Amino acid sequence: MPSLLIRALTERAGLPVLEASTVDAFLAANPHALLFFTGDPAQRTETADVAVVLPELLAVFAGRLGAAVIARAAEAALAPRFRVAVLPNLVVTRGADPVGVLPRIRDWSDYLARIEACLAPDAPVLPPMARPEVRIVHTERAPA
Repeated sequence: MPSLLIRALTERAGLPVLEASTVDAFLAANPHALLFFTGDPAQRTETADVAVVLPELLAVFAGRLGAAVIARAAEAALAPRFRVAVLPNLVVTRGADPVGVLPRIRDWSDYLARIEACLAPDAPVLPPMARPEVRIVHTERAPA
């Protein structure tokens, strides 16, 4: 069950809850979007802080950003696509592409500056997450 603050975002503020099957339609309808990956609010206390800040951010960037909450069940499947490694997280997208990742709670001025930079037409798309790589190097010792 989502926290009261997450429920307030979806019920009172009207933010949609996106599943893996609905995220593309939402992004197609919003040139720029802010996706909220909540994580488990019971385990991640910063989720409540981000949930409080999110409506304020939407007010500042009114008309420039759509916003949605990613369904908890879809977070694991969508996290790599949107470069999410830490929860909670706000992801700024341009179309279907992530252009900014804002993990955990941040200073207000940082949110404003980073989101504004992500909304710039020339903001670069984030590169794909690198897969973990293990290298085993074998060296031979010279005979003594």
